[in-house]
Amino acid sequence: MDDVTETDAAAPWALPSPWRDARVAVVVPTYNEAGNIGDLTARVLALDLPNLRLVIADDDSPDGTGLLADDLAKHANEDGRDRMVVLHRTVKEGIGRAHIAGMKEALGRGDEYVVQMDGDLSHRPEYIPHLLGTILATRAGLVIGSRYVVGGSLSTQWGRHRRLLSRFAGRYVNAILNLSVRDPTGGFKIWRREVLEGIGLDAIRSDGYSFQVEMNYRCKQLGHAIVELPIHFEERAAGSSKISFAVQLESMLTPLALRFGRAGRR
Repeated sequence: MDDVTETDAAAPWALPSPWRDARVAVVVPTYNEAGNIGDLTARVLALDLPNLRLVIADDDSPDGTGLLADDLAKHANEDGRDRMVVLHRTVKEGIGRAHIAGMKEALGRGDEYVVQMDGDLSHRPEYIPHLLGTILATRAGLVIGSRYVVGGSLSTQWGRHRRLLSRFAGRYVNAILNLSVRDPTGGFKIWRREVLEGIGLDAIRSDGYSFQVEMNYRCKQLGHAIVELPIHFEERAAGSSKISFAVQLESMLTPLALRFGRAGRR
C-alpha cells in the first residue's frame, strides 16, 4: 500500500488446539534495547501459546540489555518451564549472525517453528499467532509479516524518503533475484524447522540486514512456498536505528552475489 495510515493494534488470534500447542521459538537479536526489552518480553510471553519460548541473542549491549534480559528470564522460568533463554554473544557480528545463533538454539531445543522479530517493538508481538496460524494452514515453508501486501501498512512516522528507500530496496532485490515477494527485506517471519535445516544455517554468509534476503533466496532455491501476511509496521519504541553505511553496502551487494554465484557457502 502506498497511502497507508496507522491502524489499531491487531488482537492476537485465538488458535485452536493442537495449533496453539505447537513448539514455537521467538528469536530476537538485541543491541542496546534496554528501553524495549521489558515490554517486548511481557507481550511475547503473554500470548496464549503454552509451548512458546523466547530466545534473546544479545550482542554484549553496553546499555545492559543482556543483564536486564537475564533478570526477566529468571522470573519467566520460575515455574521450571524454560520459557526464556538469553544468549550472551561477546562479539558484535551483525544482526544476521545473532539471528543464526538464536535459530540454532531453538533447533537444538527441539522447537518446530521459529519466529524472527526485531527487538525494538516495530514488530507487534500480537501478530505471532497470526504467523503461526498461517504457516500451519498452508504448505508454506516461510511466512513473512509484510508491510507491502494488501492490508499491510507503515507507521505514519516514516517520512517519504524512508518509504521510497524501502520500496526501492524491495524492487531492487526482486529485479535481481526474482523472488516474487512484496516485502523481501522484512524481518518479521516464521519458519518451519525442516526448512531451516534444509538451508543449513552455517552456510549463510550475510551478516547484516541482507541476511533476510539471503534466507528468502535459499528458501526459494529449495522449492518451498513463501506466503506474505499483512502487518502494520511501527516506528521503533525507544532507542535509535543501527543501520550503518557498511550494512547498507552489504545489502546492495548481496543480491548480486547471490544471483551471479559469488555468495558461496561458508
